[in-house]
Amino acid sequence: MPRGDKSSYTDKQKRQAEHIEQGYIEEGVSKKEAEERAWRTVNKQDHGGKKSGSGRKSHH
Repeated sequence: MPRGDKSSYTDKQKRQAEHIEQGYIEEGVSKKEAEERAWRTVNKQDHGGKKSGSGRKSHH
């Protein structure tokens, strides 16, 4: 999977990133920087990719 490919994310994660990105844009952050920050936030929260569901195991 090439860098920047968002196909492995759930619809919920994509919506979260879009919402976060809009917040940054409203604060005056550039579109590119807002998108990067949004995806970093989603990755930090969910550790990237599709991992939701009842079969998900926590490694904490």
